[in-house]
Amino acid sequence: MRPILMKGHERPLTFLKYNRDGDLLFSCAKDLNPTVWFADNGERLGTYRGHNGAVWCCDVSRDSMRLITGSADQTAKLWNVQTGQQLFSFNFDSPARAVDFSVGDKLAVITTDPFMEFPSAIHVKRIARNPSEQTGESVLLLTGPQGRINRAVWGPLNKTIISAGEDAVVRIWDSETGKLLKESDKETGHKKTITSLTKSSDGSHFLTGSLDKSARLWDTRTLTLIKTYVTERPVNAVTMSPLLDHVVLGGGQDASAVTTTDHRAGKFEAKFYDKVLQEEIGGVKGHFGPINALAFNPDGKSFSSGGEDGYVRLHHFDPDYFNIKI
Repeated sequence: MRPILMKGHERPLTFLKYNRDGDLLFSCAKDLNPTVWFADNGERLGTYRGHNGAVWCCDVSRDSMRLITGSADQTAKLWNVQTGQQLFSFNFDSPARAVDFSVGDKLAVITTDPFMEFPSAIHVKRIARNPSEQTGESVLLLTGPQGRINRAVWGPLNKTIISAGEDAVVRIWDSETGKLLKESDKETGHKKTITSLTKSSDGSHFLTGSLDKSARLWDTRTLTLIKTYVTERPVNAVTMSPLLDHVVLGGGQDASAVTTTDHRAGKFEAKFYDKVLQEEIGGVKGHFGPINALAFNPDGKSFSSGGEDGYVRLHHFDPDYFNIKI
């Protein structure tokens, strides 16, 4: 499995997202330009220019026509994927952290950071079919969680919103009323900041990664803890294979401590775990710095990782990977 090394960002990666067809890969970084690549050969297609700060997150619509990005410049922007044209900018009073399109792409959830006197918040926006009719009004505004809300995603049938962040609590909200339905138990839940959250391909369960050096698998409807994966370093990124029962965790020590260690000692590898048995089954080395972003291609035959080193590494699995008998 020879990785394809993709160099297009000048600052650390923050997020990776494949489109539904699995032929395009979108990357966000602390530089200003979200980038789109061909997912098979790593060729750079183009960038989306218009942000004025680090871009933390992105999502792409089901038909691969629209991209939404959330940035530290206090905006979330809608883009035409093909042309790179900016269609609309949602303006906030604090940095936009997480973005996620609903099933059907008629709504988007956007989280904003606490900033000065503004608390962290979850905003739901209506996405107009015609960009000229787009408005910035919020359909719903949720507040309550302490600290940054690092991830917010839609639950089954868009009936709920699942959020997680610095206060280490996973919450499920009613997306109609804004009522808090469930929150994770302090005993079984994470002990430190939740950095990442990813849903399974069927949406029945989701995985969270945390600085408490673990990842946890949860039932989407009941918020029951199903599995826990323990590792020896903070987890910055998590993803799940859509084909096999594999969970991938990425992380490493804090960026400030990186320069003092050898790249082998820093544990900057993507670690594969058996989803059911919770055991480590392998690792993929390569980054010269912590892994900040991971994503599996929807076809399950490749995955990509984005690091503090500014590189995206695209890994196509060898055919024998699919014959692993554990």
